[in-house]
Amino acid sequence: MPFPYVLLSAAVSLDGCLDDTGPDRLLLSSPADFDRVDEVRASVDAILVGAGTIRADNPRLLVNSPERRAAREAAGRPAYPLKVTVSGSGDLDPTARFWHTGGEKVVYTTDRGAQRLHATPVAADVVPLGTELDWRRLLAHLYEVRGVRRLMVEGGGRIHTQLLQQGLADELQLVLAPLFVGDPKAPRLFGPGGYQGGRLRLLETRRIEDVVLMRYEPTAPGAGLLDSAADHHWLALACELAAQCPPSRTAFSVGAVVVAADGTELARGHSREGGDSVVHAEEAALAKIDADDPRLSAATVYSSLEPCAHRASRPAPCARLILAAGVRRVVTAWREPDTFVVAADGSGMLEAAGADVVVLPEYEERAKAPNRHLPA
Repeated sequence: MPFPYVLLSAAVSLDGCLDDTGPDRLLLSSPADFDRVDEVRASVDAILVGAGTIRADNPRLLVNSPERRAAREAAGRPAYPLKVTVSGSGDLDPTARFWHTGGEKVVYTTDRGAQRLHATPVAADVVPLGTELDWRRLLAHLYEVRGVRRLMVEGGGRIHTQLLQQGLADELQLVLAPLFVGDPKAPRLFGPGGYQGGRLRLLETRRIEDVVLMRYEPTAPGAGLLDSAADHHWLALACELAAQCPPSRTAFSVGAVVVAADGTELARGHSREGGDSVVHAEEAALAKIDADDPRLSAATVYSSLEPCAHRASRPAPCARLILAAGVRRVVTAWREPDTFVVAADGSGMLEAAGADVVVLPEYEERAKAPNRHLPA
């Protein structure tokens, strides 16, 4: 089942604390970073915080910039992202600012928590998830029912920990503040337990006044989970890469990711990458990997479009490049139509050589989106 892109956002002290133990909220970010957070909020479809954050901080979670709100509305979106909270018990203060500012709200809870919230109603939709909270059901509901494609998670530490431990986070934006809290009772960003994968991939570092923003991407989302969960993550990324392609009237826009069996990303690519007007996504990704890398034989190629079986621009089509690299598993979203090649059948070529081809049709519309300008 497809999930939103999950972006975790937090600011911590040098000793990893989210706050101190005083009565007032410890401000860790700088004014310029608060504006950056406002910009990120304006870019997402929903913002999620835990019930503990509502109790401790009484946040409003608004897009503060009038210009950013106006830009959202001009794009046909509500002025404010959907506000989301999670509470197993349903013990929430109906007078909190969370419920009475911004736009629409939703609270995910258990069956027991829903009964409590109906007795003490809050100004939000209440969605029970069963006897226990289930992050996968929650994310699937946000995607399928509420139309959320990008979800920003602002806390607290317990929620950040659970999402990372379950392999459900796509990005971590961490701001490091130049101070120490030093109190062993102060709340920390991440709790103990097992985390999926190993080292995170550093995407960006940026100095913002006296704080430093670090953006990370988990290198093994879904590792240790069902293969289907990892397949959904990586194919969604391939579809996002397709949107980065320079548009063309004579070729598809495609994204591809090559992933090792342990969930490590080996390479990614997209059509026409690096100014090469004829390079294909799978070709661009495979070219970045050492041909002798032993991980290729058990790797998976995720491609937003079925790998090509025929092409005029290069001697070898992508299906043959995949087989030559030793890869024997491909996951794709969309079978190649006859737009440029009649009776294209890259999947047939791959399967005839013993490769396993998986098609996830629920991603077909996302794969087609960057290609809407092409003839049907």
